[in-house]
Amino acid sequence: MYNIVGHRKIFFTFSIVVCGLSLLAVIFWGLKPGIDFTGGTLMQINYSKTRPANSEVINQLSSLNLGEINIQTIGQNDLILRFKQINEENHQAVLKALGADVTEQSFESIGPILGGEFVVKSWWAIALALIAIFFYIAWAFRKLANFSRQSEYWRYSGGALIALFHDVLVMCGFFAVMGHFNGTEINASFIMAILTVEGFSVHDTIVVFDRIRENVLLYGSRNLEETINRSINGTIVRSLNTSITTIFALVAIYLFGGASIRNFATAMMVGIITGTYSSIAIASPFLMVFRKPAK
Repeated sequence: MYNIVGHRKIFFTFSIVVCGLSLLAVIFWGLKPGIDFTGGTLMQINYSKTRPANSEVINQLSSLNLGEINIQTIGQNDLILRFKQINEENHQAVLKALGADVTEQSFESIGPILGGEFVVKSWWAIALALIAIFFYIAWAFRKLANFSRQSEYWRYSGGALIALFHDVLVMCGFFAVMGHFNGTEINASFIMAILTVEGFSVHDTIVVFDRIRENVLLYGSRNLEETINRSINGTIVRSLNTSITTIFALVAIYLFGGASIRNFATAMMVGIITGTYSSIAIASPFLMVFRKPAK
């Protein structure tokens, strides 16, 4: 049996270091916002003939005052163009400049006001989800407060919430690093990935917590460290199997799902790895933090 709770200080120290580095990455490099947050134009085009080099496309559009033009290749003949917001007249001018062998697949224009509102609503959604999870877990494990007289409900809620903060911060830090070195942008799919990972992580955490509750009610809370450790070891195989099979599906999405969903798959993989780790090594061992010795 793995003594995970007995080595909790090592896990806590490792997590603090990783979260600290993630926070520094977010502070100094920041997250690179995509079109969903900043506003702008997103256009996907298809070439009926050979697709030109990116530099040639930029030269074709250089006279239209589109600001910075970001180009992403898709498949054999498709391109995704990102540039500042334009009106319909400029939209038609872009199509004309690209040439007759170009077919427009999609065109999306988002104003900066809408982008700003989306930023605020996105972080509100994440915050409200965390608060709702905190109170739900406190309610779900409320009976243990009377059983052990050590306010178990806030320990369960606190452990789950700290684990979720850990997962979100590591995801943000990872994308801050990717944005700085690789130009990776965050968009609406990144927010969806965070909310999905919150649900996945807390589900995994509750599975462990529920096993701990069963064992506490069965064996008592006098030797709680051993009970928690037994519970983690009893669910760890299930947690790892669930996470690994999910990651297999996400790898397939990353490889074959196209560029538009690649960042979502990446965020989900990072979040599931951190969520599985935090459920086992953070949320459950947190039940032993600041605990009074049993009498």
